[in-house]
Amino acid sequence: MTQPAFTLIVPAYNEEGAIRKTIESLRSYLTQAGPYELLVVNDGSTDATRQILEELAKEDSALTVVHHSRNGGYGSALKTGVRRARGPLIVITDADGTYPNERIPELVAKCGEGWDMVVGSRTGDEVTYPLIRKIPKVFLKAYASWIARQPIPDINSGLRVFRRDLAEQYLHFLPGGFSFTTTITLAMLTSYRRVLFVPIDYRPRIGKSKIKPIRDTLNFVQLIARTGMYFAPVRVLLPVIGAAALATFVSLCYDIFAYESPNLTDKTVTLFMLTLNSAMFALLADMIDKRSRS
Repeated sequence: MTQPAFTLIVPAYNEEGAIRKTIESLRSYLTQAGPYELLVVNDGSTDATRQILEELAKEDSALTVVHHSRNGGYGSALKTGVRRARGPLIVITDADGTYPNERIPELVAKCGEGWDMVVGSRTGDEVTYPLIRKIPKVFLKAYASWIARQPIPDINSGLRVFRRDLAEQYLHFLPGGFSFTTTITLAMLTSYRRVLFVPIDYRPRIGKSKIKPIRDTLNFVQLIARTGMYFAPVRVLLPVIGAAALATFVSLCYDIFAYESPNLTDKTVTLFMLTLNSAMFALLADMIDKRSRS
């Protein structure tokens, strides 16, 4: 069996309206990028997605379809794909027709130039994005960029290429939901991997979106904080330490100047201990993180 240059993983959940068109268009684009493996993970679809995929698999020997018995989530489908992949590079895209899949050969070629991950950043000239999803992403991108210590144009794009061996190192940590892409982006950047962001367009999806803005935004915030604690604990805890140190200083000044004679109150001592404990916890977490990677 020929070793593929890359494996393209397409997670699919109730995409009967788009999946056939997506797979058929992918075939024409992928032939330009060398030998490939096309792997579609049907994540417990309840519509006609399964039947359509089985028909497509009979027509194309390069297409492999894996079925989940129940819906496990976007990240769960991708992790199944990574475990089954044979190519040294992993490409992921969505089944809903939103991403410019004709750019895949270009992204694969760039990743082959020595990058650990190449992300299709949705910052092109033609990007259709709901306003309700734009607003929280402004904060999330700023916070994630601060943790990673570099600008992140698009933290959770679903069109990207990355090395399979690196993804396997993070697989136990990557979530089963929509936060898969957010987490692997921060994991790569905080581990000082070489990540390239390439501007792409983003089209309106075919069918109904599975993203719930409020719930998923809260999950993104939690995931970013958790990932930051895992890879950059000092960076995450620095605002807490700074706020506690400032409160300690203000309380100490009040103790000195607000009374006829200086009086160190319990409040100042408590704030000082909070600052000290937070700093020690951050340093300990950073030491554990560095030892685990050595």
